[in-house]
Amino acid sequence: MISKRIIPCLDIKDGQVVKGQNFQGVRAVADPVELARFYNEQGADELVFYDITASVEGRGLFVDILKRVAAEIFIPLTVGGGIRTLDDFDRVLKAGADKVSVNSGAIADPSIIPRAAARYGSQCVVLSLDVKRVGGAYHVFAKGGREDTGKDALDWAAAGVANGAGELVVNSIDTDGVKQGFDLAMLDAMAARVNVPIIASGGAGTMADFAELFRHPGVDAGLAASIFHHKQVLIPELKRYLKAQGVEMRI
Repeated sequence: MISKRIIPCLDIKDGQVVKGQNFQGVRAVADPVELARFYNEQGADELVFYDITASVEGRGLFVDILKRVAAEIFIPLTVGGGIRTLDDFDRVLKAGADKVSVNSGAIADPSIIPRAAARYGSQCVVLSLDVKRVGGAYHVFAKGGREDTGKDALDWAAAGVANGAGELVVNSIDTDGVKQGFDLAMLDAMAARVNVPIIASGGAGTMADFAELFRHPGVDAGLAASIFHHKQVLIPELKRYLKAQGVEMRI
C-alpha cells in the first residue's frame, strides 16, 4: 500500500507566509524560512511553496526566498506562482525546487504542460487548479482565485494529465480556510477522471478531516496551511493518529 502524504503549504506574499479564507483577507503569519525548517523537523512528507501574487502582478517568482527555503529542508519541494514559460521552470528548479506547479500560466498557454513534461519529465510537472462551484458545475479560477475562466475543472484536469502533468493539486476555493473538512464530492469527481496522484487542498480543520479524506480512493495527499502554521494540529501527532486509523503513513 502506498503511503499517504501530509503536506504543509507556504503561501508567500511580500516575503512572508500569509493565510486567508476563501482566498480573501490574507494576513502575514510567519517567516517562510523558519516555518520551512520547522516542517522539515516535524516530519512533513513534502512542502509546497506558492508565491501567491506573482501571477496577478505579472512578475516572476521571488527566487531569493525560494533559495533560502530550499536550503533548510530535505524533503521534496513543489514551487508555484508566476510560472509561465520553460525558463520559469528552469529558474525555480535551479533554485531548489523538485517539482514545479503551474496554474494561471497553463490556462494562458496550455502547451506549457506538454513542453515542460517533455523537457523535465511528467514527475516534475504539477497542475494546480483553484476550483469553485458555479451554477452546479466546477469552474477553474485563475490569478489566485480572482478570475473565473469558465473552464470545467474536471475537463481541464483530464486534459492536463493527458498532456503530461504527473500530479494535481486541487484547491477548493469554497472550503479554503473554513476548517470544516475537505471538498470530498469535488475530489471524488476529480479522482474519477484522472489516474495521477491528487493532492487535496482547502478545508482541513481537524485530524478527523484527514482521516475522512484518506477514506476516499484516488486522493494521495492532504495539504493544509493554517492548522499547521498555528500549531492547532502537529504533524507527528496527525501521522500517529492516521496510522491508528489504518491509514498507511511514513512515520
